[in-house]
Amino acid sequence: MTIPEVGCPSTDHEIGSSFRSGLILLVPVLLAFAGCMVGPNYQRPKVSVSPSFGETGDPRLSAESTNYRDWWKAFNDPVLDRLIARAYRDNLTLQQAGVRVLQARAQLGIAVGEIFPQSQQAVGSVQYNRTSDRAPNAALFKGGSGSIEYWQSSIGAQASWELDFWGRIRRGIQSADASLLATLADYDNTLVTLTADVANTYIALRTAEERIRIAQENIDIQQQTLQIVEARFKYGTVTQLDVEQARTVLLNTQATLPTLETQRRQARDALSVLLGMPPNDLGDLLDRPSAIPVSPPQIIVGIPADLLRRRPDIRSAELQAVAQSAQIGVAKADLLPAFSLIGNLVLLSTDLGTFRLSDMFRWGSRQVQIGPSVQWNILNYGQITNNVRVQDANFQQLLLAYQRSVLSAQQDVEDNLAAFLRSQDRADLLAKSVTSSRAAVDLAVLQYREGVTDFTTVLTTQQTLLSQQDNLASTLGNISTSLVGVYRALGGGWEIREGDDIVPPEIKAEMQQRTNWGSLLAPTTYNLPASREPQSRPRLPDW
Repeated sequence: MTIPEVGCPSTDHEIGSSFRSGLILLVPVLLAFAGCMVGPNYQRPKVSVSPSFGETGDPRLSAESTNYRDWWKAFNDPVLDRLIARAYRDNLTLQQAGVRVLQARAQLGIAVGEIFPQSQQAVGSVQYNRTSDRAPNAALFKGGSGSIEYWQSSIGAQASWELDFWGRIRRGIQSADASLLATLADYDNTLVTLTADVANTYIALRTAEERIRIAQENIDIQQQTLQIVEARFKYGTVTQLDVEQARTVLLNTQATLPTLETQRRQARDALSVLLGMPPNDLGDLLDRPSAIPVSPPQIIVGIPADLLRRRPDIRSAELQAVAQSAQIGVAKADLLPAFSLIGNLVLLSTDLGTFRLSDMFRWGSRQVQIGPSVQWNILNYGQITNNVRVQDANFQQLLLAYQRSVLSAQQDVEDNLAAFLRSQDRADLLAKSVTSSRAAVDLAVLQYREGVTDFTTVLTTQQTLLSQQDNLASTLGNISTSLVGVYRALGGGWEIREGDDIVPPEIKAEMQQRTNWGSLLAPTTYNLPASREPQSRPRLPDW
């Protein structure tokens, strides 16, 4: 009888018991290190923000803080309100942006699933085996014929769980969560752009209609003038030259109509597409007399610092940087050893000798492997280190992109404010010019009838009137377009989605019918507040 050494287990049962006890003590120790996360924690970079906008000294502007949720209502145009409501409901680009949020939410589910046992498989097989009679082991048999034939069956399960020692998986969750929030900010930015595009296209349509009205009004005036000239030519008081000059001016004015009508048609078509419908005349929506939307006498622009909170494209730029910052931690974790728990349980049997395939269901047929493992990429020839550098360089680029977006946003507001105010100044002067031009036309026609002046004066005044009226109409459109640009630059309009689902029910129903989306189509899982911060903590998986 062999006497066991002191401190060593003497039986298989004791060996297994000792191993299990050690493993039970080891697992908590391993998991205790799971609170560490390598890689940098994101810190918002310094950005250059002006204390106020350059035009805020103008009495038409106010630096108060306000909400731009329904900024288009400042135009007091019910048709514009209906158009934006329709676009918010049916625009395809906006719906596409909403579905991208669902995609990002599913990507977050993939990252969350990594925190749990990464590999788990049920395995089973039934195999026929025959060894070669010329294999090395066959030479050991006399006669040189050592072929063996048998069946083998097995069934079991295997799993591998990499513990999140260095926070690689939690950094991945943080990155995916930040990407989800960035995609949601992109949706908000799409909504800001959509509301501005609808308003600008509507203004372009109304401006084209006003310019057509002005052209037709001047055509009427010039036709009356032509009749006067033809009557005077008939009585011999003027020459054929006056008649041809009057007809030339009339035809030139009429020639402007096709271009303006083309602009009107194109604006209607563009507006139809923004509303998610084929091009049509939109008669059911544009049911009121043509008028260019008029801007309010004073607008509230706030201060530049508000842009960091309000503009969704700035939020998206920063969230993309947050997501990339977490990727640095993911890359750095590859420099460190990866600790895993591995387990295999297989029931196996053959039909060799007195064994039977059905014996695999006996507990004695079990084959077990369980225990911790470590893997460390020691000689990686700088690949992992350079991958960390790649991720860091990408992060730095996104920080610079964020800083640039802050500067561009301020420029965007300043440019549109300048255009808005200067267009108003120009419109005031043009309105006075139109009044003077109209009076000049009346005087010139009266003097021409009385023979006091020549027809060239009449032509000049009529052409000037048409030009000034057309310039005034275009400038009034520019005022409204510039104001839309101000509201867009201030990041207004996206707030209307708060409290609403960003994916239409019919689209979700179609996706649910095609694919099992589980609970991810519930708005609470993806329609998150704009102020929410990215999270890295593990959570239950999304089945």
